[in-house]
Amino acid sequence: MSTKQPFNLTNNWIVLNKTNATKEGHTFSWSFEVKNPSEYVLQVVTKDTSFTDNKTATVKLEGQEFEASLSKNYVINGNEIVSEFKNIIPLKKTEKQTLSITTDADFKSLRFIPHFKKPIGSGKYHQEWLAMHQSKEKQEALKRFKEAKLGMFIHWGLYSQAGGIWKGTKINNAPHPGPKVAEWLMYAFQIPREDYRALAKTFNPDKSFAQNVVKLAKDVGMKYIVITSKHHDGFALFNSKHSEFDIVDATPYKADIVKELYNACLEEGIDFGVYYSHGNDWMDGADGNYKNIKKINDSLGIYTHPNGKNLWDPSENTHESYLENKAYPQIKELLTMLPELRLIWFDGTGFTTEAQAFEFYKLVYDNNPNVLVNRRVGYAFGDYLDAGDNKIPSASETLEKYWETCGTTNNSWGYKSYDEDWKSPKELLYYFVDILSKGGNYLLNIGPDGKGYVPETSAENLREMGKWIHQNADAVYGTTRWKIPNEGQEETLLEGTGHRAAKGFKRDFTSKDFWFTAKEHKVYAISLTQTEGDILIKSLKKGEGDIEQVKLLGSDKILSWNQNKNGLQTTITGVPKDALGYVIEVTLKNN
Repeated sequence: MSTKQPFNLTNNWIVLNKTNATKEGHTFSWSFEVKNPSEYVLQVVTKDTSFTDNKTATVKLEGQEFEASLSKNYVINGNEIVSEFKNIIPLKKTEKQTLSITTDADFKSLRFIPHFKKPIGSGKYHQEWLAMHQSKEKQEALKRFKEAKLGMFIHWGLYSQAGGIWKGTKINNAPHPGPKVAEWLMYAFQIPREDYRALAKTFNPDKSFAQNVVKLAKDVGMKYIVITSKHHDGFALFNSKHSEFDIVDATPYKADIVKELYNACLEEGIDFGVYYSHGNDWMDGADGNYKNIKKINDSLGIYTHPNGKNLWDPSENTHESYLENKAYPQIKELLTMLPELRLIWFDGTGFTTEAQAFEFYKLVYDNNPNVLVNRRVGYAFGDYLDAGDNKIPSASETLEKYWETCGTTNNSWGYKSYDEDWKSPKELLYYFVDILSKGGNYLLNIGPDGKGYVPETSAENLREMGKWIHQNADAVYGTTRWKIPNEGQEETLLEGTGHRAAKGFKRDFTSKDFWFTAKEHKVYAISLTQTEGDILIKSLKKGEGDIEQVKLLGSDKILSWNQNKNGLQTTITGVPKDALGYVIEVTLKNN
């Protein structure tokens, strides 16, 4: 038996005691250092005997200021009240910071607690992880991934048959909280496991599924495909010896569709990856370890988020036994079955511990060191970052690893039969170009229906976008971020699936808007207009590189140009009226 002490979560807290503060009237101030830059929440701890509900407190921190009423969120140590501010506070700097709180509440201390979505580990596995991450195999895989730029995400499973509707009720009107995207059907309606399992009896997709989606990916110019081999519902789209809840054992299809898609990708030269929900499994993952975690968190006075946990009909096993008997073995099955697998896209981190997250990463590396692992494996063990669902980082953000944005073509990942809010080819292309200019990848989703057919409008819009990509491939694949990402209007930030669903997309493109990518001694200036006539690219003014040649990408036409203090001036003609935009290729002298 191990004698090692478990990692103490409180080691990563920042605690500011009132007795150490500088006091001026009702204002208390501290200077402190941040050892672990991350996102935090701020709490006030008060003795029970002196706590008064709704006392106000104003906090100032490095230019930020917010005010809240103190309320009784938790009771800890028998007689202490914990009040938590709603603000998420990013503490990015490691040098000293200054915080002050103004309140007449008789508090004991302030605590910065890592936000539940950004847990901070002990660091004990970091060196071992780093050696694997920096291995020749991983770095070559990462180089290939960086050059690919555009991938296809496929959310598909038993839920696809329902189309976002259960017993006549749309998922947007489901009685329980949580995401209203179609693949969360079981959770949104709290469907009992046996009722949900029955959906497998009618899951019998068209045999042409694999060929159809690979052809679509080729038409669009997507270089890799990632499919949901197992989503949160626990159903596997591959033949598994460690669960009968899979496409071979439980459905009339009786064949391994992951293997079929893998083979179709290899034939067409498309890289293949699998999505795997390791933290959430509503069929076999018990309560996701919720009760055990909540007991500990309640004693510490910190929030336990129930989102994504099966609390209505959990399986009778423990979450740890689910990991040992299903999740770890299924990852090994996939790695063995798919020797040329390129990527495992983990999801549903939930209450996965630091040790468990590391075990998943190491399991992948030990079986095939050429396979990349994404951020959501947990605890910063990913080989690259994702910016979030339908989120694009701002141009000013600095990310410590290469990154990818995953996005939808409407407002759901799985097939939602009534969601016709399709993103136009121009909107999809704008997001892709914005991502390219900032140096990332775009993993763009399709949600086939229960038969495996991709909604027609989704496929049409993707193919229209693909025409531009094929014509301007040199400005896409293998490119990197230039010295600046864009000029012209300010960026239109994409801030999540729900944000786009609520706000829609409103942006006009002008002849003064350009996005840039670079490759070797070439710079690509991308416009999303059909401009005819004179243009000025300000960022390529004199002093920003000696220009050798300027041409319109996709044609053999060499353009006349003039580089001066105002920018690069040239004249554009012959852009088709139905084009989504054009690209100017600027070759710089190699000096």
